[in-house]
Amino acid sequence: MANTSQSLRRAALLVSAVAVLGLTTACGDGSGTVSSPQTQSGTAAPAGGDASADGSGTPVTSSSGSDTATGSNSASTSSGSSTSTSSGSGVTTGSRCHTSELTATVGGNDPGAGQENFPIVLTNSSGRTCTVRGYPGAAFVNASGTQLGPNPVRETGSTATTVTLKPGQSAWAGLTFSNPEISGAKTATPTTLVVTPPDEKDPLKVKWTAGAVPVSGNSSSVRLTVFSAGTGA
Repeated sequence: MANTSQSLRRAALLVSAVAVLGLTTACGDGSGTVSSPQTQSGTAAPAGGDASADGSGTPVTSSSGSDTATGSNSASTSSGSSTSTSSGSGVTTGSRCHTSELTATVGGNDPGAGQENFPIVLTNSSGRTCTVRGYPGAAFVNASGTQLGPNPVRETGSTATTVTLKPGQSAWAGLTFSNPEISGAKTATPTTLVVTPPDEKDPLKVKWTAGAVPVSGNSSSVRLTVFSAGTGA
């Protein structure tokens, strides 16, 4: 009887030890301290750009390859990765271009069929190869920073492709609107075009020197296309 009691006591102690060990494994970090639940931040919502949709919620069709900006052959990039690698030429490559790595300009007007057409040009001013894909964000503002007119709309027929930019290379997106003298839209004259690169939150500011733009009334919509390689010239 005594042997049976001792056996039961040893079994109970063994179960308790296993339970304590299981709790330590589930809640600890191996250093003897309890770790709080870990959270991983997600990708911020696109600020004016979209790498996967055409503005209507419909997935866009990617081309069979990446467009390469005007210049030499494209360096390879790591699509979807936030890490950077070093190419054989010593140029660092990586993920999408961030606002701090880009400069923005607006090209000359190319009018036609009652439309005013301007290229929004982003140039890679960094020392690495990066990519842009999708639509820019854009807004006209006056000298006090007040937005003039509604947000531009996206041309739903545009197909987004990834544009690879080596240092110094450019990509452009179209900004177009009906000539206000023809459409009869109410106008205002902005001082600045605020441009947000695809999937970024921080904007770039470009001096606007092309005169009045439509802000309300008939045919007042300003439209944007996706980025393509080059400067649009």
